[in-house]
Amino acid sequence: MASVSAVPAPDASAPSLKVSEADCSTNGRAGCISSFKAADSVIELAPRREPKPDLTNLVFGTVFTDHMLTIEWTSSGGWQKPHIGPFRNLSIHPACSALHYAIQLFEGMKAYRGPDNVLRLFRPLLNMKRMLKSAERACLPSFDVEELLECIRRLVQVDQDWVPQSDSASLYIRPTFLGTEPSLGVKKPSRALLYVILSPVGSYFSTGAKPVSLWADPKYIRAWRGGTGDCKLGGNYGASIYPQYEAVDFGCQQVLWLYGEDHQITEVGTMNLFLYWVNEHGEEELATPPLDGVILPGITRQSILELTRKWGVFKVSERYLTMADLRCALKEDRVKEMFGSGTACVVCPVGRVLYQGENLLIPCLGDCPPLASRLLKELTDIQYGRTPNDWAYLV
Repeated sequence: MASVSAVPAPDASAPSLKVSEADCSTNGRAGCISSFKAADSVIELAPRREPKPDLTNLVFGTVFTDHMLTIEWTSSGGWQKPHIGPFRNLSIHPACSALHYAIQLFEGMKAYRGPDNVLRLFRPLLNMKRMLKSAERACLPSFDVEELLECIRRLVQVDQDWVPQSDSASLYIRPTFLGTEPSLGVKKPSRALLYVILSPVGSYFSTGAKPVSLWADPKYIRAWRGGTGDCKLGGNYGASIYPQYEAVDFGCQQVLWLYGEDHQITEVGTMNLFLYWVNEHGEEELATPPLDGVILPGITRQSILELTRKWGVFKVSERYLTMADLRCALKEDRVKEMFGSGTACVVCPVGRVLYQGENLLIPCLGDCPPLASRLLKELTDIQYGRTPNDWAYLV
């Protein structure tokens, strides 16, 4: 395997997500203690290895690797040593706070095997920082993001044979953080479990990379300002399942989440949204909703913004978009493309939006229109190591 690359140094101008001991004493955060250390990891190899799945019929997130990472925490004892051991069921108390009060969060990232047989993660430190932000919102203990990343790297190394040798498949990484307080009291948990499981995956959508159809109805709200829409909490996703099935009943594959009386466009299913159009001022523009507390700060979203701004070909904006804006632009033939972005799908074109009984047809030249196609290629070339880039973190 390749040697480990250095974790990129954080931007000095950006606010640190680490919580110092001084911050703890100032803010009175009783749960703020020293982090676990990857160097203390205990590795217990599974006595038997499971056979690898057939990638052609792989259903997303249903097959798991031989090992998992677990790290326990208590308010009295702090973080325990990280443990990489055989994949197993968890044993939790029936009054566990994650079960009763949704004190739970997760992350989603991938490991890719390049044509050079080197394993890479894509901007994983951003996932770790987002996870730490989610943990703070859920009143779960803080941790060192670089130590967790190193623990994950070691886990992927142990199960490296599970990373598919394919440019259309990868190893999905699911870090999860649970409050395991054995009490029915509604309070900050005194016990917690951080664990990571791995799953080889192919395409997220059964249709592959083909354009998806969306159902937009303002009666369902994914998130609201002051809520938890900008954190990756499990409750955000559980509440979205019912509307998702209603979308299917209307002949659509995903929900286009709207917000406010003016029906602001926010997200697409579990993806961030982009609109490539000629805006109301006659400018060619790639626009996506701003991070105002409603939108999840996606790593793919951020990467698309950085890539396209570097190109300098068209205006790139984080701005509010409404269904009235979209309708008007379609009538005036100003819409070029619309697509979602996320870890699971990377880039997914949108072909149709059902809104107030009207089918709004989004221009799609073939299964993957030009801009979406270019972004998909550039991002996957980085992820699989075909294009050298410091966004790739070597395992």
